[in-house]
Amino acid sequence: MNPHCEPDPLTGRCITCADEGIEGRVLALQDGALAQVEMEGEVHEIALDLLDGVAVGDRVLVHAGVAIAHLGSGR
Repeated sequence: MNPHCEPDPLTGRCITCADEGIEGRVLALQDGALAQVEMEGEVHEIALDLLDGVAVGDRVLVHAGVAIAHLGSGR
């Protein structure tokens, strides 16, 4: 990581330099477009604004606290 970067509080990685997504599993849906998502053994609150039709158990790709792709159904 670049010494001038500030790590993301969710992942500890720089959201600009570490241009990567992390796979997660939706544990619960919350009011609005938020979900509790398990990623790398930890649960985080993730925005679902960019995706439609996400359900509990689904796998999503998360970048900078936002689900950016639907990877598969848990149904």
